[in-house]
Amino acid sequence: MWEVLVEMRKKDKSLITTRTVQVVLARVAKVCSVRQTVESFRRFRKMVLVFDTSCYNGLLRTLCQEKSMSDARNVYHCLKKEFKPNLQTFNILLSGWKSSEEAEGFFEEMSELGVKPDVVSYNCLVDVYCKNREIDKALKVVEKMRDGGMTPDVYTYTSIIGGLGLVGQPDKARDVLKEMMEYGCYPDAAAYNAVIRNFCIAKRVMDAYNLMDEMVRTGLSPNATTYNLFFRIFYWSNDLSSSWNLYMRMMDAGCLPNTQSCMFLIRLFKKQEKVQMALVLWKDMVEKGFGSYILVSDVLFDLLCDLGKLEEAENCFLQMVEKGHKPSNVSFRRIKVLMELANRHEALKILSKKMGIFGPIVQERDRIEREAS
Repeated sequence: MWEVLVEMRKKDKSLITTRTVQVVLARVAKVCSVRQTVESFRRFRKMVLVFDTSCYNGLLRTLCQEKSMSDARNVYHCLKKEFKPNLQTFNILLSGWKSSEEAEGFFEEMSELGVKPDVVSYNCLVDVYCKNREIDKALKVVEKMRDGGMTPDVYTYTSIIGGLGLVGQPDKARDVLKEMMEYGCYPDAAAYNAVIRNFCIAKRVMDAYNLMDEMVRTGLSPNATTYNLFFRIFYWSNDLSSSWNLYMRMMDAGCLPNTQSCMFLIRLFKKQEKVQMALVLWKDMVEKGFGSYILVSDVLFDLLCDLGKLEEAENCFLQMVEKGHKPSNVSFRRIKVLMELANRHEALKILSKKMGIFGPIVQERDRIEREAS
């Protein structure tokens, strides 16, 4: 890799940019230690035309993404005398704080260096206060922003809404939606979802539903995250009717479920042994291409095999294979046992042959998908 970079520099020094630095460091950080990543960063000093704070920020961003916020902040302190930190430097490092005291200390350092915070900086501080249930401090930051001529944005208010939910004040969180609009900041789907989540946690489902209806009236479309807030409640309360009606509403609205939606539904269908509902969900997945075949099929095949629905299991198996996804070995063994008991040896040979077409690359992809979920 370094040989290629040297050749690039020989041809044209301008080819190696800050973006080049970040791309290379991201590859290095994936497989090497923090120390080795920093050493690679230093090697760019002789390669980049202008080795400045933008390169430094690229290193910090890479460490935040590929390593940890703690690693990034440690490197920041080690190298800050070599580079002049700017607003972007601090905004990269401010996200993800868990301790409000540490975040406050970072703000003080910004002030000492003469770096003026912007909306992004203040949003990070508001967020850490809200996550630590320090709502009064968060609201004071919002007032400070306004006093300084800075307009809080939808991210500011969404953090406040989340914080109010954590302290059990869903009604006040709903009032924040009105306050936002009074200041000319209109809620987005994420802001509404935050308020809906608060009411769902408080088990006030009708209030949550009313907010979803309000979203639609204001021209916003509920997304999969919105629906999942309800699916979660209905799953844990074993409310099949509400889950099914919500699924129908979701599909009618043209909002495709994601994997989490599908898993709440298929697990509830299995719990209540609702084969036809499960098959409708599977049919929609196959036709519209949403959800994880790998994860949903395991539950679906369990349901079908438990109830002796061999023909349905075989059809779903073949549909899955046609879509290029390998059923799990556990599911295949369950279907195999049923086929052997039913003396369907020819059909079993076909399924076995289908399983054999999946090489190690496909199996590795499916393994990664399972782990990611």
